[in-house]
Amino acid sequence: MRKRESFRRAFAGFDIEAVAAFDERDLGRLLGDAGIVRNRGKIEATIANARAALELRQSGESLAALIWQYEPVRTRPPRKFSELPASTAESAALSKDLRKRGFRVVGPTTVYAAMQALGVVNDHLFWPVVHPGLRPMASAPP
Repeated sequence: MRKRESFRRAFAGFDIEAVAAFDERDLGRLLGDAGIVRNRGKIEATIANARAALELRQSGESLAALIWQYEPVRTRPPRKFSELPASTAESAALSKDLRKRGFRVVGPTTVYAAMQALGVVNDHLFWPVVHPGLRPMASAPP
C-alpha cells in the first residue's frame, strides 16, 4: 500500500492502453525505479497482462464479466481459519482461462486473492461472538 502512488506514477496511472504500449526503454526505466518492486518477471507480467486485458477488451469481452463467470455458489461462511482455502476449483478454472488468454502470474492462489479483493468471493470469518455494547448485524448468518 505504501508504494501505491509510486506504482501509479510508474505505470501511467494504471491506464491499460499506455501500459500495453510499454517497450524495452520503459522496462529499463521501471527496473531502475526504487519506488516500486523491481522484479523483471513481475514487471514483464504486468505489461503482458495489460496487453492481454486490452486484447480482451478489443474483442468485445469484459475482464470483469469474465471474472464474475467464476463466482462460486454461495456457501456458509467459514467459522475458523482452518476452513479458509488458499484457492478453490473456481479460482483454478479462472486461472487456467486467464493463462489461455495470455495473462501471466495468475496462479490459482493469486486469482483467489483477487476474487476476494474484488468481492467475487466473500469468505470473511463468521464470528458469532458479540462484543459488549455492540448488537449483532441483522444480516448475520444463522
